[in-house]
Amino acid sequence: MYNRKNALILGAGSTAVLLAQSAAAELPAGVGTAMTAISTDALAMVDLAWPVVSAVAVAFVLFKIFKRVVAKV
Repeated sequence: MYNRKNALILGAGSTAVLLAQSAAAELPAGVGTAMTAISTDALAMVDLAWPVVSAVAVAFVLFKIFKRVVAKV
């Protein structure tokens, strides 16, 4: 069955595909370099934060254990 609604949907879909293909332009080299630099800096910050996060987590666990021991005494 061919009706007007199906024709409109097919036309809109094919137009979207054509526009998507033409919009897939290559980015300038500076954009890739900037994204790589940002990614490198973010990973370095995460590497610096892990020891602090681990120490805080261990401290909370030790405080909880200490409170349980003191409550039993």
